[in-house]
Amino acid sequence: MSETLTAQAPAPEAARPKTRRRAPETLALLVFLVAEVIFFSVKSPYFLNWDNWGNILTAVSITGVLAMAGTLVMVGGQFDLSVGSGVAFVGIVLVQAAPVLGIWPALGLAVLAGLGIGLLNGFLVTVVGVNALITTLGMLGIFRGLTLVIGKGQSIFIEGFDWATARPFLGIPMPAIVLVVVVAVFFVLMRFTVFGRKVYAIGANPVAARLVGIRVNRVLFAGFLLSGACMALAGLMVTSQLGSSSANTGVGLELAVVTAVILGGTSLSGGTGTIGGTVVGLLIVGVLSNGLTLLNVDSSWQQVATGVLLILAVAVDRLRQTYMRRNA
Repeated sequence: MSETLTAQAPAPEAARPKTRRRAPETLALLVFLVAEVIFFSVKSPYFLNWDNWGNILTAVSITGVLAMAGTLVMVGGQFDLSVGSGVAFVGIVLVQAAPVLGIWPALGLAVLAGLGIGLLNGFLVTVVGVNALITTLGMLGIFRGLTLVIGKGQSIFIEGFDWATARPFLGIPMPAIVLVVVVAVFFVLMRFTVFGRKVYAIGANPVAARLVGIRVNRVLFAGFLLSGACMALAGLMVTSQLGSSSANTGVGLELAVVTAVILGGTSLSGGTGTIGGTVVGLLIVGVLSNGLTLLNVDSSWQQVATGVLLILAVAVDRLRQTYMRRNA
């Protein structure tokens, strides 16, 4: 009897279709990334240099830190488009407060500013019930305006805050090290914790998640708070790299983050996506930008290429959802 049940067990057969569904998106991303690396390696003798890869990781570090929280929020079926203005607001709070309070109290105030943005987003979405897209778009405008008012439209410099320009280990830039640490934290959070499993459940079906006892609003609120924490960290990084902050800091980061997250396989409808996929998507964008720079392609065309990548990523996401529905 047990042999018959074992022979008819559906688990191995059920597992195989999942592998087939998930392989195309991962393989396609990796193949595209490898193709980029090969192409730019042939076209430019400087591309494979150790220093150049340090430049690539530094260039994507700010977007990458934000994209980790962006992946978590989007897997939960939400959006956070306030990240660019949040980064600018954190920076302007830091540079304005440092001469008055000192660097350490100013750092604490800047971190609280980032967390405050996440708290406001979470409150409006989970308590008031405002749509996340509308909420974060509104916050984008509000905090970009506040940054402009506080900074009076000028670039404000800060002294003695250059930690992000250091290369403390094997010549690796500090922003790259910070990015690796943040990626590791969010990978563990999404892959191995109860909280991560709850985020996936909510994104897949919030009604069902609520029926099985998951406190949906509490989990989503925590997700927005984590996004605010990443805004704070990214704001400190970019201010340290530039040595200043202004109302133009972080402009366009929303597009860069959404591009990396969606290109990495996270679904717009929530429920699917991985930190590893976002990392690959981030590298695809970073390698493309760096390679085009080495080939002396105008920055305007680089923006065009980024926009094309975003459209392709969304198109692939829609095709993948259609494929999975037909094979469900």
